[in-house]
Amino acid sequence: MKSVTIATRGSKLALWQSNHIKALIEENNPGVSVELKIIKTTGDKILDVSLAKIGGKGLFLKELEEAMLKGEAQIAVHSLKDVPTVMPEGLRLTCITTREDVRDAMLSQKYKSIDDLPKGAVVGTSSLRRKMQLLKLRPDLVIKDLRGNVDTRIRKLKDGEFDAIILASAGINRLGLLDAVEHVYPISLDEMIPAMGQAALGIETIEDDEIVKMVSFLDDEDSKIETTIERDFVDRLEGGCQVPIGVNAEVLEDGRVRVRAILGLIDGTEVMSDERVIDKREYKDFGKKLADEFIQKGAKELLKRAESMCE
Repeated sequence: MKSVTIATRGSKLALWQSNHIKALIEENNPGVSVELKIIKTTGDKILDVSLAKIGGKGLFLKELEEAMLKGEAQIAVHSLKDVPTVMPEGLRLTCITTREDVRDAMLSQKYKSIDDLPKGAVVGTSSLRRKMQLLKLRPDLVIKDLRGNVDTRIRKLKDGEFDAIILASAGINRLGLLDAVEHVYPISLDEMIPAMGQAALGIETIEDDEIVKMVSFLDDEDSKIETTIERDFVDRLEGGCQVPIGVNAEVLEDGRVRVRAILGLIDGTEVMSDERVIDKREYKDFGKKLADEFIQKGAKELLKRAESMCE
């Protein structure tokens, strides 16, 4: 019996994701036993400061990766949207799983959609990307920072601190929370473009052929195509996780890929966006090419201005 360890955060969603992958690994590798090692990350400990001010979503990975590099774990399961585009030496992003619903969702006790929100409604989100796109749609809204795990965020909504909050549909679906509040409104991609990698799980491993082989069945071809485009786009823009960039690629039934991208100032007053449909065979370089087109139109300058708004 071979035993391997998954490093995981302790939130309900992180544990759901890690237990889901644990069950699949054990099912596909008879004789292998998988244990979970729960680690509290910097991102979990600092809840009173916005992510943009303390270094972005990579703070949810640092301690997990340190445990892997020390030999305390061989695998980590992440929400891919939290994974930076550059991996530490000695670790690799080995697999990208089949995606859940990529959309963001608005949760509210009173209002059915973004259009239904009254003027001056208070909306909670910790994402600069979501804030930018909400204010582009509805400049009258008041956006307030929202941190904590999913249960904490929903409790704050129910306690009346917010008129609505924005979460990823994938997390709501995975945790079975569609009935947790009165209204769950999946936001169309025409209204809000998701984060790179949203709704896919990224399986990070140590550089070990046996471990890589053990998890390789989890890799999904369409997810890899879509997220390669998305991650290349963000990487070329040197955007990281703490600037307002939305990008989504979707493999269509006819073998083409639809790519949507948006970036801009946090207050939604200036944005750049584009939508393309390409042949699937073009995917390997397309994210970089699209980013280069944005850069030629002034994207890096716009993002620098957006970054200065966080300070």
